Amino acid sequence: MSYMDHDQDYAPDYLAGILKSVKTIAMVGASADRTKFSYGVLRVLHETGYDMIPVNPTLAGQEIRGLPVYPSLADIDRPVDMVEVFRRPEDLPEIAREAVEIGAKVLWGQIGVRNDEAARIAEDAGLKVVMNRCPKIELFRPFWKPRLNQEI
Repeated sequence: MSYMDHDQDYAPDYLAGILKSVKTIAMVGASADRTKFSYGVLRVLHETGYDMIPVNPTLAGQEIRGLPVYPSLADIDRPVDMVEVFRRPEDLPEIAREAVEIGAKVLWGQIGVRNDEAARIAEDAGLKVVMNRCPKIELFRPFWKPRLNQEI
């Protein structure tokens, strides 16, 4: 099997296709702290219309932006299209295995979150993989907006 080179730029159609096709996004490492980057990304994706599921064991049972926080991916009670990760790169292989187990279609590592072992685990299971990118930034690249049916 040939693996993607996650140090290269992703084709715009690859990222746009992911952002257009996914509906439900589990955010591993979601934070209730409004000053954290993960909170801002959760807010924008939620406001854009994605079904956001915050995942953080230390905040389980609480809410972020009115959304219930789950302790783990395995505890989520509905299908998940994409697992977005705000954790250390060394945590990613285990999260990749969990993403495969719950039937996610995409594993997305936030800026600074990149791990080749995790990419292989996910790709071997048929998931699309994005590493070291921010979906909030990608979502608002002007040349993609028409493809995502959004106003420019």
